[in-house]
Amino acid sequence: MRSSVGQELILLPGATAVVFDGGGRVLLLRRGDNGQWSLPAGMVDPGEQPSDAALREVLEETGIVAEILAVAGVATHPVVYPNGDRCEYLNIWFRCRAVGGVLAADGDESLDVGWFALDALPPLDEWGQLRLSTAVSGQVWFQPAGGAVHPALTRPDSL
Repeated sequence: MRSSVGQELILLPGATAVVFDGGGRVLLLRRGDNGQWSLPAGMVDPGEQPSDAALREVLEETGIVAEILAVAGVATHPVVYPNGDRCEYLNIWFRCRAVGGVLAADGDESLDVGWFALDALPPLDEWGQLRLSTAVSGQVWFQPAGGAVHPALTRPDSL
């Protein structure tokens, strides 16, 4: 697709998993493309449901098997990748719990993975903070119609 549109803005479907272990710690990964800590996430493949995509990304990127407990939110958000590609993701994120697997970075999309207590998190971008705080709150979050598009203006103060 990029060979046709170059670095122009494209709309893509995405899914994110906010995975907790039995001790209430959250699963994070250090991304391979920019080195930042993030929740497991990725694109929804054609014919795939967002819930399946979220669970697939968790397993691929972290080695953890998870199950979905609830939808935590939905919103669009812009991304500019280090190579200049621009995307707008329609992202659905889910509150999940770990049910198995072995914690391991894949060495490509994830350089490091770990469980983090909510009071000892590495830096997360504002979208990661929004997704985590809504998953912790137990409320489903969405951008109100006609509302502000900046998550810091609308995210709950759960963390």
